[in-house]
Amino acid sequence: MRMQMLAEALRAGGPRAGRGIGRRNFLRGAGVGALALGAPSLLAACGTQSQVQSEETCGSTDLSDTEKTLIFSNWPEYIDVKGKRMPTLEGFETESGITVTYNTDVNDNNEFFGKVKDQLGACEPIGRDIITMTDWMAARMIGLGWMQELDKDNMPNVVSNLKADLQSPTWDPDRSYSVPWQSGLTGIAYNAKYTGEVSSFEELMTRTDLKGKVSLLSEMGDTMLFMLLLEGANPEDFTDEQWSAAIGRLEGYVGSGQIRRFTGNDYIRDLNAGNVVACEAWSGDVIAMQYDNPDIKWVVPEEGLSLWSDNMMVPNKADHKANAEALMDYYYQPEVAATLAAWVNYICPVEGAQEAMEKVDPSLVDNELIFPSEDFLKNAYGFMELDETTRQAYDKDFAQVIGA
Repeated sequence: MRMQMLAEALRAGGPRAGRGIGRRNFLRGAGVGALALGAPSLLAACGTQSQVQSEETCGSTDLSDTEKTLIFSNWPEYIDVKGKRMPTLEGFETESGITVTYNTDVNDNNEFFGKVKDQLGACEPIGRDIITMTDWMAARMIGLGWMQELDKDNMPNVVSNLKADLQSPTWDPDRSYSVPWQSGLTGIAYNAKYTGEVSSFEELMTRTDLKGKVSLLSEMGDTMLFMLLLEGANPEDFTDEQWSAAIGRLEGYVGSGQIRRFTGNDYIRDLNAGNVVACEAWSGDVIAMQYDNPDIKWVVPEEGLSLWSDNMMVPNKADHKANAEALMDYYYQPEVAATLAAWVNYICPVEGAQEAMEKVDPSLVDNELIFPSEDFLKNAYGFMELDETTRQAYDKDFAQVIGA
């Protein structure tokens, strides 16, 4: 039943998918051959000894009253675009009088962390007022004391409209430092022209006809979540022993030759070309791929789903916190949120956006990849919050196995 619902959701993506491939796919399609991504250097990213900060050791001054500007760093292809315009962002500028410099310079969590860790660890500005990080990296940066506490009085729409299931993550239980931008799912994609149906990670890792033609993601939380599930562990609450068993399982799959490589977004090109016939993949990317190639399928693995969010935060020493809060609040207006979701095709975090979608694009109102039901997400997992020491140790384990 869940696979049937997913197939219907994918079909509902329609021509829209050709416009917006999603937050993680900055290749803009499989034909862009000039940009090839390898796995980021996890060891470089996790080896920091950066200083932990706090409000007492690293205070910030807000210049929003006198400077109506804002610098926003986000993932590529993660906002609505019409020609050279970004309509919702232009709407915010008109409504608020705040000029936004919008940068698409977050291509990978570890890579971005490596860019800013020395400045944030030393309580120095990074030249950005909003950064957008996936849950586990948001948790890490908040834990290091690198983010400013948000003023909820400046964000009434966020307070009223943030969906209940996103209000209290373990790493930021009161949403004091973070506001979700979009959420998404990690599952399995395959090219049915070469594989027939692939329904589980167990199949992905053991079918002999897939050997050497499988790719997994270079994001540790995504890939290890499924290794933990294969071990029978709960990815949201596991022990060091279960981690060791899961990393050993992954090492075994690498050693057997089952896995061709670990990738970022470039799995898209490989899957379309047939170099990879099945892979771990993000839902929003595959909507666009299926529009261009109907042989591409995305499924909910039998073991479960990986569920994540990308979160807006204000780093220490950012000069325009109130301006940033105004932008966050603007995107929590249901019609604005629906307009954004209709373009990016990821899970919308805003209550009321599904009803607003009736005006924006009625064909997407029942799309489970944008507005998933409780039943659709009943076997979805996040990745356990880790302290900094454990995070570095696990990153090192993962990097050694995947050769990063």
